[in-house]
Amino acid sequence: MKRRNFLRLLGLFGLGLASSNYFLTARGTTPNNATEESLPLFRFVALGDVGTGNIGQLAIAEVMEDYFQKLPFAFILLTGDNIYEDGEISRIGAAFERPYRFFRQQGVPFYAVLGNHDIRTNNGIEQVNYSGYNMQGRYYTFTQDIVQFFALDTNKNASWSEQLIWLEENLASSTATWKIVFAHHPLYSSGIHGSSPKLIEKLSPLFARYGVQLYLNGHDHNYERTKPIEGTTYLTCGAGAKTRPVWNSDWTARSAARLSFATIDVYPEYLEIQGIGKNGQVFDRGKVIRIGSG
Repeated sequence: MKRRNFLRLLGLFGLGLASSNYFLTARGTTPNNATEESLPLFRFVALGDVGTGNIGQLAIAEVMEDYFQKLPFAFILLTGDNIYEDGEISRIGAAFERPYRFFRQQGVPFYAVLGNHDIRTNNGIEQVNYSGYNMQGRYYTFTQDIVQFFALDTNKNASWSEQLIWLEENLASSTATWKIVFAHHPLYSSGIHGSSPKLIEKLSPLFARYGVQLYLNGHDHNYERTKPIEGTTYLTCGAGAKTRPVWNSDWTARSAARLSFATIDVYPEYLEIQGIGKNGQVFDRGKVIRIGSG
């Protein structure tokens, strides 16, 4: 989405920049300073572990709707466990279609990955084939503007040998300014499940070698943003419907055990991450600076 199109979207939703108080809260600048150059190229949202149909999921969906009507975003990433408890596609109405009806009506696409609960029924095949999740396979890639996204299957029964070859080939050939990977399981986590030494061993060398700047995951039902670890920031956003405790580690920049979703604003020189709770308030704000940009 180009800046001029972003401005057009703002106009469609009645967002005269001079009167947008939410812009002041969410972007950290005054409306009078809001110029075309200060706008992101595009914005997207990430959250995971949503597929409950419960009051928590509905509350976060409502806050996302309010946010979208003030600050539109291009698409939504789902970081797995899309349908609880066992990934049954028969629950797609309660777990996805009804909670996110507004976004489906607005034509906002979702891009999903499989979580450990999703593969309990027929290894998640029905979810892979479900058009609303836009999965091009168990792992896939797509590009938006200057960002290339890489979706992975991090379940234990994933086709790891083939997937790692695919990932390295696609990372090596990518010419995107930003490389963002999203999957269900964390590499680094201060939550209940904790870090995964096996995933660190498999994936972090590729991230460092090919310049992956951001990794998004769910699985732990909390929010946690790390400091850069060998050039990669890790963001757990698995509190889209329910929460569990989270602590702090040496690498933690911010953690919170609260219902939430994350927004990521994409600029040529940096990414701006925000954590937003069910009260609609921004509780975390951080930047990922592109190496060599300054």
